[in-house]
Amino acid sequence: MLATGAAGGLLASYTLLPLPYMLGSLIATAVLSSVTGRRFPEGYKFPQSIRLIFLAVIGVMIGAQVTPDMVAMLPSLSVSFAALTLFVGLAHAGNYAIFRRLGGYDRATAFYSGTPGGLMESIAMGEEAGANLAILTMQQFLRIVLVITVLPIGLSLWLGAPVGSAGGMTLARADVDLTQLPVVIAVGALGLGVGKWLHLPAGQLTGPLFVAAAVSLSGIVPLDMPQWLINEAQIVIGASLGMRFGGLKGRALARGIGLGLISVCLMMAIAVVLVVLVHDITGAPFDMLLISFAPGGVTEMALIALSLQANPALVTAHHIYRIILTVIEMSVIARWNRRHG
Repeated sequence: MLATGAAGGLLASYTLLPLPYMLGSLIATAVLSSVTGRRFPEGYKFPQSIRLIFLAVIGVMIGAQVTPDMVAMLPSLSVSFAALTLFVGLAHAGNYAIFRRLGGYDRATAFYSGTPGGLMESIAMGEEAGANLAILTMQQFLRIVLVITVLPIGLSLWLGAPVGSAGGMTLARADVDLTQLPVVIAVGALGLGVGKWLHLPAGQLTGPLFVAAAVSLSGIVPLDMPQWLINEAQIVIGASLGMRFGGLKGRALARGIGLGLISVCLMMAIAVVLVVLVHDITGAPFDMLLISFAPGGVTEMALIALSLQANPALVTAHHIYRIILTVIEMSVIARWNRRHG
């Protein structure tokens, strides 16, 4: 499966597909699981210990984007953050209605499929709540795939040039050597321990994220990650999630794609309305605000910001806020549901 995922990621890297290593790996292993899944040994699944390590890598990568410059600009983002708070609530409520009423999903699957952010956190918490993991994974990835594919393509057509990862942008430094790995490993391991100790939601991801953010803000040591490590993490995560598509049939996939399109259209419509309001109030650039509100991946949206000569730290601040807010919202509602049945 890892070999299949690596091959899929490598092939996708030669295309204009955003986040090629993760999406290429996921697509390749999902196809293999769907076609040959019945021939796998009983209980065959991706080793969680391997997945855990690379989830921590992704968490460190995201947390490392939290810088003192980003924190310094937070007071000036009060209006857009308030609008983003409204966006999370409206988008999640609308998505839940779509997946519950139109899709007929059970409550847990509809709830965690409809979150407008926090892909890994939603999958981890949905697994604990008994959601259908194949459907949940499909809907969450469709959200990201549709947003980070359609939005960059639309902006590329508008600007007349590729944007984001398709335009060669990257958040990793090319000159990072192996001497940086011990720091990344230490931060990831400490984050895993903190996440478990504090019982954080999706602690295997959020723990390393928060520890990496603290280290990055302290300025004690740099948190530079080589591109090859980020690529490997995307391949592993893509393969581990793609394997869960084995139980889905063609009809379920077609229905999921249809629901995903409706969901993304709803979220983007809500985002555009709120972005127009924030733009009128603050005068911030419309395109920068749009990629800040788009419910896609943190990395790809930051890369699009680089393509537009916008401040990637500002865009990343919005997306990290959206993810953290979504995780808090999921946790609060999940605990309320457990107490009230």
